[in-house]
Amino acid sequence: MLSSTLLQSPIAWIGVGKMGLPLITHLLNAGVVVHIYDLSTERAELSRALGAIVHSNIQSLLLQSKYIFSSLPNDQVLMDVATSQYGVLPLAQPGSTFTDTSTVSVSASEQVAICAKHFGVNYVRVALSGNPTVAKAGQLTIMASGNQSSYELILPLLKLVGSNHFFLGNQEQARLMKLVINLMISVSAGMIAEALALGRKGGLDWQQMLEVMETSAVASPMVKYKTPILKDRDFTSTMSAIAQTKDIDLILDAAKIHGVPLHLTVTLRQMYQALIAQGGGEEDYIAIVKQVERSAGLDVESVLK
Repeated sequence: MLSSTLLQSPIAWIGVGKMGLPLITHLLNAGVVVHIYDLSTERAELSRALGAIVHSNIQSLLLQSKYIFSSLPNDQVLMDVATSQYGVLPLAQPGSTFTDTSTVSVSASEQVAICAKHFGVNYVRVALSGNPTVAKAGQLTIMASGNQSSYELILPLLKLVGSNHFFLGNQEQARLMKLVINLMISVSAGMIAEALALGRKGGLDWQQMLEVMETSAVASPMVKYKTPILKDRDFTSTMSAIAQTKDIDLILDAAKIHGVPLHLTVTLRQMYQALIAQGGGEEDYIAIVKQVERSAGLDVESVLK
């Protein structure tokens, strides 16, 4: 249960997309009063139906709480929401805590940190490992960095949405850790795609390959999660190829800054670009399987026939 102090303190939340909506659902179910703002009328109405209080602008939202959260799609949106003239940091009440849960670059987050310090706002970076399905189950792994006292204050809220919690330092460690995890996810997707294409081209049965994989030495949580999807060849997105490519670009930017050669990741970026060019950008990122199959001269439509 949350402390009575946090239960009595409303939360301001900006961005209720694929990740934001399940996150506020857990808060609402715990009795937290959640005020939200989102540019999408559809997403705002979904939040209202869950019990959230909807606002038409950020200024109105920030009058309601000193605990502000955001879940946003990219660097530019974070910068606009956080640092613009009518954004969170210039308008937040003094001493507020701003917690951003977006997947963004270290450099963008550093700029937000500078702005937060200027306006006297405590800034917590929270990186989430898991997709919307995991978020709905409240089983996310949560990596945080920034102002530690503020992190400890909001930790009871974070425990409502995640099962594993790590505080990694007082700067951008959570941002970098998320990129490290996403690098492994991205390369693993490419590995699965190439392995399955080799098996298919050599005459192995699709279903048997997947059954062996999910019980073998390579049966990681990711492999086990993606195997049922691959058995049905259902590429409905939990995270799209376009979104995965955005994250790969963040990874490569970080690698350039730190002087780390990422040969596999560079190749994978090209593979995803080809998938997007073939019209697969909105499919799940594991649809990279189809791109490798095409490159191998395999029919991507006849697998289950």
